Amino acid sequence: MQTHNLKRVHPNKKSKTVGRGGTRGKTAGRGTKGQNARAGHKKRPEIRDFIKRIPKLRGHGKNSNPSIETKPRGVNIGDLNNIFKNGDTVSPVTLVRLGLVSKIAGDLPRVKILGTGVLDKKLTVKHCQISGSAKAAVEKAGGTVTL
Repeated sequence: MQTHNLKRVHPNKKSKTVGRGGTRGKTAGRGTKGQNARAGHKKRPEIRDFIKRIPKLRGHGKNSNPSIETKPRGVNIGDLNNIFKNGDTVSPVTLVRLGLVSKIAGDLPRVKILGTGVLDKKLTVKHCQISGSAKAAVEKAGGTVTL
């Protein structure tokens, strides 16, 4: 055996040249002309212009962090005056039964009595939040408020 008979176990692998004509030809694998064919090209995202135009949103939207707390359902004393009789008890249970408020996922809702309207009946308000003006109106009519 002589030196010109020796062969490598792993012959040298020739790497493909890209972007210099050669076997790739024409567009050298880039496929298009212009901005897309250039070296180091970056396409500018159009969304950037939109975000700069509307700085207050900045990709979050108006209510990206809503409260998980359920707010109480409001019921006016004018509605209580129309539906309840003198001496009745107002509670979330009675309000659901009479159809003034509806259940939330099968549970009784939190209720707040608001002061809009006129109350001339003696009512007992239990287990409801109540505004200052509504409390004054209930007590003026001879009723009581208990939490």
